Amino acid sequence: MSHTQEWNVRLQVSEDDEGTTEAQAVLDTGTTALTGRGTAHCHPADTNVPEIGEELAAGRAMRDLAQRLLDAAEHDIEGMGATRPRSREAAAWLR
Repeated sequence: MSHTQEWNVRLQVSEDDEGTTEAQAVLDTGTTALTGRGTAHCHPADTNVPEIGEELAAGRAMRDLAQRLLDAAEHDIEGMGATRPRSREAAAWLR
């Protein structure tokens, strides 16, 4: 049986006057929400290019969100009675 769901990710990016950019990525599955965060800092000697800070912070927030989603899946798998493998290579469900 086929199954399709739509999950939404909301990404908010903000930069302060000192060159620090923060991003927050929120995944809404309809039944739960996960949040990833990322930051980027402009070195004082570098030219402040807001787009670069936004890209870095957003990418880091999305990477953090992806890791949180993988961690939740591992937790759910273990909750189903699966034991944690000795190595990541040995676990097909971790790939």
